[in-house]
Amino acid sequence: MNEPFFFGYGSLVNRATHVFDDAHPARLSGWRRAWRHTALRPVAYLTAVPYPGSEIDGLIAHVPANDWKALDFRERAYDRSVVTGAVHHEVTRPVEVQVYSIAPGKHDLPDATHPVLLSYIDVVVQGFLWEFGEAGVERFFDSTDGWAAPILNDRAEPVYLRAQRLEPHETELANHHLTRVGATLTDGA
Repeated sequence: MNEPFFFGYGSLVNRATHVFDDAHPARLSGWRRAWRHTALRPVAYLTAVPYPGSEIDGLIAHVPANDWKALDFRERAYDRSVVTGAVHHEVTRPVEVQVYSIAPGKHDLPDATHPVLLSYIDVVVQGFLWEFGEAGVERFFDSTDGWAAPILNDRAEPVYLRAQRLEPHETELANHHLTRVGATLTDGA
């Protein structure tokens, strides 16, 4: 029987945001990331969208005892689908990999009422830096759509529930790439 794994491509890449110890760097073919919002959350967040010819880095992690309940609750705005054949990884035992994504037609572009949180971006950047180095952070920004979205600068008082403390060089790296992709920070006023 194939062991259940999830493919994380945003905050789940940051191992400090979850308790899944059996985790491994991986790459998902045929998908991109995009900033979106749904009626289920007041802010925008990442989703994976099918995109032929594209690849995204991420982390696969084992879901012990096939117990998806807690992870499904955390990712409750998403649907879960099997992507085993599209995921490239170094795990040698048989696995079934699933990805969380918002179903087409159930999401909209971020806007001033539903901004992206800078504290969320920081968590993702930190995770990609730890897993894939600076080149991985650059690939994260380049393989994510929607950087024209308003980004709420909540660094001083994070709104994101899984916010992490960043080292100065991590913050500088995030700021560099936000500038590079032309992102606009707002103060929420």
